[in-house]
Amino acid sequence: MSRRRLLLGGGATLAGGSLAGAAATLALSEPGPDTASVVTAEAKGAQVVPFYGNHQAGIATGAQAHARFLALDLKPGADRSHVQRLLRLLTDDAAKLTAGRAPLAGNDPEIPALPSRLTVTFGFGPGLFDAIGRGDHCPDVIRNLPAFATDRLEDRWSGGDVLLQVCSDDAVPLSYALRRLVRDSRDLASVRWCQTGFNPARDSEPAGTTPRNLMGQRDGTANPASDTEDFGATVWSDEPGWLRGGSMLVFRRIRMDVDTWDDLGRPAKEMATARKLSDGSPVTGGAEKDDPDTAAVDGQGFPVVAAEAHVVRATARTPTERMLRRGFSYDDGPDPDGKPDCGLLFAAYQKDAVASFVPVQKRLAESDAMNTWTTHVGSAAFAVPPGCTEGEYIGEALVG
Repeated sequence: MSRRRLLLGGGATLAGGSLAGAAATLALSEPGPDTASVVTAEAKGAQVVPFYGNHQAGIATGAQAHARFLALDLKPGADRSHVQRLLRLLTDDAAKLTAGRAPLAGNDPEIPALPSRLTVTFGFGPGLFDAIGRGDHCPDVIRNLPAFATDRLEDRWSGGDVLLQVCSDDAVPLSYALRRLVRDSRDLASVRWCQTGFNPARDSEPAGTTPRNLMGQRDGTANPASDTEDFGATVWSDEPGWLRGGSMLVFRRIRMDVDTWDDLGRPAKEMATARKLSDGSPVTGGAEKDDPDTAAVDGQGFPVVAAEAHVVRATARTPTERMLRRGFSYDDGPDPDGKPDCGLLFAAYQKDAVASFVPVQKRLAESDAMNTWTTHVGSAAFAVPPGCTEGEYIGEALVG
């Protein structure tokens, strides 16, 4: 047998027979997927956060990995009947989607079948109150959130008549939910802006770990635990009556100058926040949830914690200043010059934004070391109505 025949003929047969057979045998002998892991993955995908209840989902819910914040503007001439139709439709859609079912006229049940803790949370801006003829029911802080010294706000990221906060641990059912919600609102409202955020992947760290933002900091350390009375006292509004069990949301788009931040030395980064990058604990020692010791001094008698450190300025100084800080990172990629356009989508939930967000943000705008690397470029405020029961729609106590 010639060498050529051996390689192209008999050799090929050998390769197609004995070697292929050996490969098949090897493949059969290797362990298959871990059944337990597959089951666990399916179970996580099937996890459902109940839509109906005293409070809207997506607030006390543990932060998901993906988020979309969408602001709608009501069509010109919209009145109370238009708003009723819109909210009935969107409430029905949200209830089905969060339960893992397609909305009315949806014929792709496989896409939403694994909602992965999908939540849809609604907020009302001033325009909605005006459209239903109840402008006087809009909390003044929602209509007239004060301007702050460091604001550099852009219209394309600000305002809105209706907010939809859509979150999930899986971007696929989230994408489907958002497009169905937008599609069903087209006749009654138009999209004002849409912003996409994310958190670390689910289970990338132990459950309950405070997520990191794009600057590497643990973000949300001071948040009250959702299963405590402190959470309710911080987040849920008492008045006016239609808002009882709801909340107030201030939404901010904060651009980060990560190029200069990345070049900053680690000690300077930790001095700017007064917390260690490694675990979020204070630079003066202790655990993550502890406050920095602002009275501590170094060997030369100088303060260890600067008065302008972010944590010092942001920490609530009275019980009424507490809020739920829910942050999602955003990254829209580099601009034509190669500079990153990224930062934080910051959602602050509180019972009364006048008593909590406004004084804290005013203090930060006056003097916060992090202002060197952050700029507020978007802002919107919404009244977040309470939850509803099956057969009702979100905001029914207000809209009627």
